[in-house]
Amino acid sequence: MRRTLLSLALCGALLSSSALSSSAAAQAAPEPPNGQLFHYGGHPRQDITVYGDGGTPLVIVHGGYWSKDTDWSGWARWFAARGFTVYDTDYRLTSDAVWPAQRDDVLAALHWVRLREGGRRPLVLGSSAGGHLALQAGAYGAGRARALGVVALSPVASPLRAWRDGARPGASAERRELRRAAVRLAGCVPGDGAGRACRARWTDLSVASHASGADDAPLLLVHSAGDFVPRTHATEVASAERGAGLGDITVRTVSGSAHGGPLLRGPGMAQSVLRWLRSHP
Repeated sequence: MRRTLLSLALCGALLSSSALSSSAAAQAAPEPPNGQLFHYGGHPRQDITVYGDGGTPLVIVHGGYWSKDTDWSGWARWFAARGFTVYDTDYRLTSDAVWPAQRDDVLAALHWVRLREGGRRPLVLGSSAGGHLALQAGAYGAGRARALGVVALSPVASPLRAWRDGARPGASAERRELRRAAVRLAGCVPGDGAGRACRARWTDLSVASHASGADDAPLLLVHSAGDFVPRTHATEVASAERGAGLGDITVRTVSGSAHGGPLLRGPGMAQSVLRWLRSHP
C-alpha cells in the first residue's frame, strides 16, 4: 500500500506551513488522528484509508497524472483533526485500466462511503488528475445525489485541452507529460483519424460535457496564476454548469505557480477551503 503514517515532524510542518496563521494557533490545534485501511473493491488499488469518526464525510482523491500514487495522508489527518471523517481514496491507475475505470472506482468509493455513513453524502476534494475525477463524480449523471460539494485544486477538467496544450511550442515538461498521460488515460489518440469510440471517450473525459446544472454538486475550483493546468479548465466547467442552471460555483485564481495540493500551503488557502467545506454540510 502506498500510504504510511506521517511522522509527527512532517505533520507539524504541514500544520505550520499551510493552514495556521500563528504559532499560538498551531499549539492549540487538535492532534491529527491515525488512519484505518478498508477496501471498497477487489482490486489492490481499490482501497480507502479512513481518518476520524463522526464528522461530515470528506473524500479525498489524489492526483498524479492518473498514473501515480501521491500521498495525501498528511492533509487527510489535518482535515480529520478539524472535525471531518476523511476517506483518503485510491483508484486504478492507467497502468491498470483505461477510462472510465478511474471514474468507476471513484463512484464505487463514494457509494461505499455513503453506505458506511448511513446514507450521508460526502464532500469531495480532488487535486490535479484527482480534481478531474472529483469533478466527474460531481457532474456525471446527477452528481448532487452522491456529493454535497466538490473542491478541485488545479483540476484537469478537460484532458483534450491538456493534450492540445502539451503540443504547443514551448510547452513545459509538465504540460508535455500531461499530454502523454491523457493519451494513456483515454487509451487512444484524438484527432481527425480517431474512430468513433475514441472520439466518444475523449468527449466523456471532459467534465463540461456532463454539466447538468442544478442536479450537480456545488463547486470550488482553484488554480494559481502560473499553474501548468491553466484556469481555463475551471472556467470552462463553470460556464457549462452556470449555463445549465448551477449557481453555487466559485472559481479562484491565486498568485504564484503552485499546482494541486501545494495550493493549500498558500497564505490562508487551507483555511479558505476549510470554510467552504464547512459551509456545505
